[in-house]
Amino acid sequence: MPPWNINARKQSLMSINLSVFPKMLFRAIFALHFLWGVLPSEPRESRGHISVVLLGATGDLANKYLWQGLFQLYLDEVSHGHSFTFHGAAQTEPERGRRLVFERLKRLACPSDVPPNRCAVLKDQFIKLTDYHQLKTAEDYATLNRQITTTLSQEGMQEAGRIFYFSVPPFAYAEIARHINSSCRPPPGLWLRVVLEKPFGHDLRSAQELADELRTFFREEEIYRVDHYLGKQAVAHILPFRDQNRHHLDPIWNRHHVERVEIVLKETVDVKNRTGFYEKYGVIRDIHQNHLTEILMFLAMELPANISSSEDVIRSKLQAFTSLQSPEITSAVIGQYVAYNSHVREELQKGQDYFSRTPTFAGVLVHLDNLRWEGVPFILASGKVLDERISYVRILFKNRAYCTQNETMWDPESSQCKPRQIIFHIGQGELNSPAILVSRNLFKPTMPDSGWKEVRDRPQLRIFGQPLSDYYVYIPVAERDAYSVLISRIYSGKKESFITVENLLASWAFWTPLLDGLSIQVPRLYPGGRENEQLLDFEMVGREVSFVAKETIELMDARDEQTPDKYKTIQSRFRQSQLITAWSEELINRLASDIEATAASAVRRSGEFHMALSGGSSPLALFRQLATRHFGFPWRQTHLWLVDERCVPLTDLESNFGTLHEQLLRHVRVPYFNIHPMPVHLNRRLCVEEDKGPELYANEIAALVTNSSFDLVLLGVGADGHTASLFPHSPVGLEGSQGVVFTESPVKPHQRMTLTLPLINKAKRVSVLVMGKGKHDIVTVVSRVGHEPKKWPVSGVSPSSGQIAWYVDYEALLG
Repeated sequence: MPPWNINARKQSLMSINLSVFPKMLFRAIFALHFLWGVLPSEPRESRGHISVVLLGATGDLANKYLWQGLFQLYLDEVSHGHSFTFHGAAQTEPERGRRLVFERLKRLACPSDVPPNRCAVLKDQFIKLTDYHQLKTAEDYATLNRQITTTLSQEGMQEAGRIFYFSVPPFAYAEIARHINSSCRPPPGLWLRVVLEKPFGHDLRSAQELADELRTFFREEEIYRVDHYLGKQAVAHILPFRDQNRHHLDPIWNRHHVERVEIVLKETVDVKNRTGFYEKYGVIRDIHQNHLTEILMFLAMELPANISSSEDVIRSKLQAFTSLQSPEITSAVIGQYVAYNSHVREELQKGQDYFSRTPTFAGVLVHLDNLRWEGVPFILASGKVLDERISYVRILFKNRAYCTQNETMWDPESSQCKPRQIIFHIGQGELNSPAILVSRNLFKPTMPDSGWKEVRDRPQLRIFGQPLSDYYVYIPVAERDAYSVLISRIYSGKKESFITVENLLASWAFWTPLLDGLSIQVPRLYPGGRENEQLLDFEMVGREVSFVAKETIELMDARDEQTPDKYKTIQSRFRQSQLITAWSEELINRLASDIEATAASAVRRSGEFHMALSGGSSPLALFRQLATRHFGFPWRQTHLWLVDERCVPLTDLESNFGTLHEQLLRHVRVPYFNIHPMPVHLNRRLCVEEDKGPELYANEIAALVTNSSFDLVLLGVGADGHTASLFPHSPVGLEGSQGVVFTESPVKPHQRMTLTLPLINKAKRVSVLVMGKGKHDIVTVVSRVGHEPKKWPVSGVSPSSGQIAWYVDYEALLG
């Protein structure tokens, strides 16, 4: 009997020969119409044939998700006019490849509403439409192409298009793409959809290179980059939810009403057997750069008038990317579970002295610079070996109400004192289901009856401290796997559910600078699971985050019984001057306190405080500390000067003054006339000798600072021994009567303006801040050399008052 005669179906699945290319495809479709009770009175017109090629068909992702997703596509669409064949492909030799694929197809599952006998027939039909190919060479791809076209010709069927799903590592993309483009493209006029799995690069440069390489073979509209979180039902419904509830959300979806947004993905598993991948990528590349960022865009983007338009949605997402504020190192906290290093040493055959800095936990604070979201913190957090497996989005609204009655009298639907929030529960957790929850005192949402249903049971369950009865709760009518959702959208050509090249590069442009900065940071160690307790809790202060619980550090000295209280800030001598050393955070706290004390003393003595500040990266944490923690600082009596400046406009990102303004001045109340930027931009030109910028600045100092002696000069040290903009092997600014000069830097931007060594040495006090492991070598050198400013300019810093203090963190001091 032919396979579509269901009354004659007696053979077991094991008797099916997977290598036989399926015949009589229209008859199979006809039989399925009959099975589902949708047989029309007249034959349905065919919408064309689709060939689906799954590359990596025997791999882990295919086995776990992709074959089931393709089967679901077949169930959903075969009765709607399209016919299908499915081609599993890999480099595995044919006999073994067929066996592996067939073993997986036997385990396909039908939706719960499909009776077992019907499910068996549907699986039987799908298996008959599936074959396996060993694809290694261009000729293999050409053979597959001939087989597709020949069979369709024999069956009298028209081809609609082809889907190639790359379930293979990215290093294989280019060769496969070349073979498809040269040997297996569908004929002109038919569509091609090429599906790619992450990672899409390691940073901005590698992502750009991969995009350029793929562009030589495929058009952008043919490429579907998968982020499977966009197929999670709660995530996929964020935009429809916003659209269907515009009348409720338009007044409150903004900085005036939203307190903060949390986007969280917590896992209990470790990365054992994946350490090779994790050593290269880490948690931020694995989770934050893609899953959490894409969710962030769905929340933050302006809602298009028509969310069904892929072009409009993609355009709005890109506009949201342009509003992201570049994160600083202080915008993130990172951790690593204790057993990670042992996993790395075991799996990657590293020595016992190998220690990785790869983070397995990260909390990142993100801000957007636009009218809707200015000042609203978006918290992106994810990690391995945490206390629970859960993923969610939580929008917490501000609560301005005071309720006179006792808390037990608060009504969940009308009381404004109860927390107000919207939660997109992505999965796992105590709910163990996708769900959308809206506080009853916020609004009753509009939800599509066809896809979501309201639930009222499990009143004892608590979500974020509130009983479930305080929420309107909706769950999907039928749960669907993320890959089933995305494969359906690939079939439908819905590009808004996938990552465009512009989207991809914008995301990497945002994350790469932070990743570069964090690469030298040491992650906090945590034991894992419930033992983490409060160790990974972090708090937000302004635009910075820091762990709430401070780490206990111990001195490793076998002669003493060590206790945490013995590890304190070390005070000693460096170049015969005061040395203060500690971990970087404690060091910055100490320096900020010392500066405030110096300022208060100067104001008591003379009524004003004159401080000259250097550029570079080291003072940034100090500026933020002064801006956010030192509310007693005498800013109104403070004059701020620059030690050096690059010859760029003051609004340029390279400008020291621009950095000072962004990190400090806009947060404190310094009188306008007390701010003294260097005059590098005069007469619409930069640092021209005849404009006499250095002379103007020196005269301004002489006019306002008694004896041109600053109360405090803050310096840094470059890896080459330069300080201010006084560079090795250049005599400029090291001696003489000039107080301010132009110099040349060995790195761009080359031209600088700087205070000279003689003027710096007039200061009442000089503080030198040196931080980071990268400065260890120069600290060691400077500790040993004498007065050699031509070779090591910082060695010439010796104020006549004798007041110089070196603030050096442990990494710079000890390496």
